[in-house]
Amino acid sequence: MKTAGKGNLNSLDASQRHMKTCPGLCTLFPCICLTFLLCIGCVTVGPDYVRPDSQEPENWNTWLQHGLRADHPDPQVLAEWWATLNDPLLTDLIQRAAEGNLDLKKAKSRVRESRARRGISKAGRLPSVSASASMSRRRGSEDTGSDTESDLYDAGFDASWEIDIFGGVRRSVEAAEAELEASQEDVRDVLVSLAAEVALNYVEYRSFQKRLSIAETNLDTQAETYNITWWRFMAGLTTQLDVEQAKYSLEQTRSQIPALRIGHEQAGNRLAVLLGLNPGLLGSELEEFRPVPVPPGEIAVGIPVDVLRNRPDIRREERTLAARTAGIGVATADLYPKFNLSGSLGLQALTFDNLFRYGSRTYGIRPAFSWNLFEGGRIRSNIEVQNALQEQAMMQYEQTILNALEEVENALVTFSENQARMYALKEASEAAQRAVDLAQSQYSSGLVDFQTLLTAQRSMLSLQDQLAGSRAEVTSDLIRLYKSLGGGWKAVVPEEEQQTLSEGEKNENGK
Repeated sequence: MKTAGKGNLNSLDASQRHMKTCPGLCTLFPCICLTFLLCIGCVTVGPDYVRPDSQEPENWNTWLQHGLRADHPDPQVLAEWWATLNDPLLTDLIQRAAEGNLDLKKAKSRVRESRARRGISKAGRLPSVSASASMSRRRGSEDTGSDTESDLYDAGFDASWEIDIFGGVRRSVEAAEAELEASQEDVRDVLVSLAAEVALNYVEYRSFQKRLSIAETNLDTQAETYNITWWRFMAGLTTQLDVEQAKYSLEQTRSQIPALRIGHEQAGNRLAVLLGLNPGLLGSELEEFRPVPVPPGEIAVGIPVDVLRNRPDIRREERTLAARTAGIGVATADLYPKFNLSGSLGLQALTFDNLFRYGSRTYGIRPAFSWNLFEGGRIRSNIEVQNALQEQAMMQYEQTILNALEEVENALVTFSENQARMYALKEASEAAQRAVDLAQSQYSSGLVDFQTLLTAQRSMLSLQDQLAGSRAEVTSDLIRLYKSLGGGWKAVVPEEEQQTLSEGEKNENGK
């Protein structure tokens, strides 16, 4: 019996020595098990996002004519639609705008902001660790009898971790991811608008250039007519009335030139600003006369579902809807308790020499639990706020789809009908030119009066000006059509952003 008892005592001593060798093991083990069990039971509160089904029509309402086809557009043509206008200078201007435009730079800055915010959200899933070291010296009072000096050296690490049991952090990361993708789509939407704006202002510049040329040519013709009328009046072959009519017709044409020059200069200044340059700096590049770019003979516009895939503004609103849905989960997680695990590991000694000895080690662990039992309805009100924001995002998404379809329908009918108008103006302008030639010949021969010639010249000037404007308008309508189809961002977006988009589309398709 004594031997057995002595053996038991020896076993107990060995166990105690083992516990001293592994300090805190009995305390740490239950905490580790508790943490493991909590992580096993993790759930994610709030609704899971499901992309809404859109009810787009199968075909366009507008009758496709004048080269418009319902075939699926070639991705390369849609990506770089300005190449179909065969104007190298326009292509160069669009590429330079993609590098220097300030609105685009702001949109890219918002992408960097969203990426950083995503990093902040992701950091919430990881424990935080801090290191500290200190040295203190203390001397007691002589009256207390502790008038000796003592030092304390302390160094160690502190760590804390909020265990995401109910998925609040995961939902915040999900929201940040969706916000980042929305900001990337916003960059692409700016690119679509930017390419269209550069092209529209370039066409407007060439249109004013052409109209100025027409007005100046007609001014010379009318000046010649005025001189002929004056000499005929001096010779007694006509009346003072014909001279005055020739004079006011000449000056009326002259009065149109300043307005055309104003529009011409304003279009050039706007182009420079779109490229991020000071107004007027493109004057030397644009001064060479060039015709208004001519649209291609056939254009594939696809079907409505193609627009939903191509337009960045629709994808941006869809990603915003996903972020607002995740925000409901973030707010809902506040209804549930929070679990934290914190601990410390360090060294503490009265002298620096003893600080790194085994016996100077210290540690601590602190599981914590907190639960907001009463907040006066704040949490549930916040959930209602997030639900309302999701409803607004859903309505905005649906409204963006409707606006996109309306924009395409309007662009289709405008492009088609303006082409018919351009063809009619072309025929009328050619007829007016022939009428002026005949009137001048007959007036010189005295077969018709001056009023007939004057009317023919006025009609020709008006029709030539309208035709030049109509040609520019048809090209502008084509630009607006390509913009409404969502074309123009893939060819000028940086390669790394294209890669990000491809990965995002793969993830979306995988879901």
